[in-house]
Amino acid sequence: QVQLVESGGGLVQAGGSLTLSCAASGSIFRINEMGWYRQAPGKQRELVARITSGGSPTVVDSVKGRFTISRDNTKNTVYLQMNSLKPEDTAVYLCNADVKHLLGSAWSTYWGQGTQVTVSS
Repeated sequence: QVQLVESGGGLVQAGGSLTLSCAASGSIFRINEMGWYRQAPGKQRELVARITSGGSPTVVDSVKGRFTISRDNTKNTVYLQMNSLKPEDTAVYLCNADVKHLLGSAWSTYWGQGTQVTVSS
Protein backbone atom coordinates (compact mmCIF):
# COMPACT_ATOMS: atom_id res chain seq x y z
CA GLN A 1 0.00 0.00 0.00
CA VAL A 2 0.97 3.62 -0.56
CA GLN A 3 0.25 6.74 1.42
CA LEU A 4 0.40 10.38 0.29
CA VAL A 5 0.95 12.94 3.05
CA GLU A 6 0.35 16.61 2.28
CA SER A 7 1.45 19.74 4.09
CA GLY A 8 1.69 23.48 3.58
CA GLY A 9 -1.90 24.64 3.36
CA GLY A 10 -3.16 27.61 5.30
CA LEU A 11 -4.69 31.07 5.27
CA VAL A 12 -2.99 33.88 3.35
CA GLN A 13 -3.89 37.32 2.07
CA ALA A 14 -4.36 37.99 -1.62
CA GLY A 15 -0.98 38.42 -3.28
CA GLY A 16 0.72 36.12 -0.82
CA SER A 17 2.48 32.81 -1.36
CA LEU A 18 2.27 29.23 -0.14
CA THR A 19 4.20 26.07 -0.94
CA LEU A 20 2.43 22.72 -0.77
CA SER A 21 4.30 19.44 -0.34
CA CYS A 22 3.15 15.87 -0.85
CA ALA A 23 5.34 12.90 0.07
CA ALA A 24 4.57 9.35 -1.06
CA SER A 25 5.63 6.37 1.01
CA GLY A 26 5.05 2.62 1.09
CA SER A 27 5.66 -0.28 -1.29
CA ILE A 28 6.78 1.82 -4.23
CA PHE A 29 8.78 0.61 -7.20
CA ARG A 30 8.24 3.63 -9.41
CA ILE A 31 6.13 6.78 -9.47
CA ASN A 32 5.16 7.99 -12.91
CA GLU A 33 3.17 11.23 -13.07
CA MET A 34 2.27 13.24 -9.99
CA GLY A 35 -0.15 16.10 -9.81
CA TRP A 36 -2.17 18.62 -7.88
CA TYR A 37 -5.94 19.02 -8.09
CA ARG A 38 -8.28 21.36 -6.26
CA GLN A 39 -11.93 21.44 -5.32
CA ALA A 40 -13.66 24.66 -4.34
CA PRO A 41 -17.05 24.83 -2.58
CA GLY A 42 -19.82 23.94 -5.00
CA LYS A 43 -17.34 23.06 -7.74
CA GLN A 44 -16.04 19.85 -9.25
CA ARG A 45 -12.49 18.72 -8.69
CA GLU A 46 -10.19 20.22 -11.31
CA LEU A 47 -6.63 19.69 -12.42
CA VAL A 48 -4.14 22.37 -11.38
CA ALA A 49 -0.79 20.93 -12.45
CA ARG A 50 0.88 17.67 -13.48
CA ILE A 51 4.52 16.64 -13.72
CA THR A 52 6.11 13.64 -15.42
CA SER A 53 8.65 11.33 -13.85
CA GLY A 54 11.34 13.20 -15.77
CA GLY A 55 10.24 16.56 -14.39
CA SER A 56 8.31 18.01 -17.33
CA PRO A 57 5.56 20.24 -15.89
CA THR A 58 2.11 21.20 -17.09
CA VAL A 59 -0.07 23.84 -15.42
CA VAL A 60 -3.55 25.00 -16.33
CA ASP A 61 -4.06 28.44 -17.85
CA SER A 62 -5.74 29.89 -14.77
CA VAL A 63 -2.57 29.49 -12.69
CA LYS A 64 0.09 29.76 -15.39
CA GLY A 65 2.76 32.25 -14.42
CA ARG A 66 1.79 32.06 -10.75
CA PHE A 67 2.06 28.38 -9.78
CA THR A 68 5.05 26.09 -10.30
CA ILE A 69 5.05 22.32 -9.89
CA SER A 70 8.25 20.42 -9.16
CA ARG A 71 9.34 17.09 -7.72
CA ASP A 72 12.20 15.42 -5.90
CA ASN A 73 12.34 11.78 -6.98
CA THR A 74 14.82 10.86 -4.24
CA LYS A 75 12.15 11.84 -1.69
CA ASN A 76 9.07 10.73 -3.68
CA THR A 77 7.77 14.25 -3.13
CA VAL A 78 5.90 16.70 -5.34
CA TYR A 79 5.65 20.43 -4.60
CA LEU A 80 3.35 23.22 -5.66
CA GLN A 81 4.76 26.74 -5.28
CA MET A 82 1.88 29.21 -5.34
CA ASN A 83 2.60 32.91 -5.79
CA SER A 84 0.34 35.93 -6.29
CA LEU A 85 -2.56 34.06 -4.74
CA LYS A 86 -6.09 35.20 -5.48
CA PRO A 87 -9.33 34.61 -3.57
CA GLU A 88 -10.51 32.38 -6.42
CA ASP A 89 -7.61 30.03 -5.62
CA THR A 90 -9.37 29.11 -2.37
CA ALA A 91 -10.00 25.35 -2.39
CA VAL A 92 -9.02 22.01 -0.96
CA TYR A 93 -5.85 20.97 -2.78
CA LEU A 94 -5.27 17.26 -3.34
CA CYS A 95 -2.11 15.41 -4.29
CA ASN A 96 -2.19 12.59 -6.83
CA ALA A 97 0.36 9.97 -7.91
CA ASP A 98 0.47 7.04 -10.33
CA VAL A 99 2.43 4.27 -8.60
CA LYS A 100 3.83 0.86 -9.54
CA HIS A 101 4.27 -1.33 -6.47
CA LEU A 102 7.43 -3.22 -5.56
CA LEU A 103 5.56 -6.51 -5.96
CA GLY A 104 3.46 -6.91 -9.07
CA SER A 105 3.21 -5.13 -12.40
CA ALA A 106 0.00 -3.15 -12.01
CA TRP A 107 -0.20 0.63 -11.77
CA SER A 108 -2.42 2.28 -9.17
CA THR A 109 -3.58 5.84 -8.63
CA TYR A 110 -3.41 7.29 -5.12
CA TRP A 111 -4.77 10.48 -3.60
CA GLY A 112 -3.81 12.48 -0.57
CA GLN A 113 -6.33 13.57 2.03
CA GLY A 114 -6.39 17.17 0.86
CA THR A 115 -5.13 20.38 2.42
CA GLN A 116 -7.13 23.60 2.72
CA VAL A 117 -5.86 26.76 1.04
CA THR A 118 -7.80 29.92 1.88
CA VAL A 119 -6.97 33.28 0.30
CA SER A 120 -8.56 36.35 1.87
CA SER A 121 -9.34 39.55 -0.02
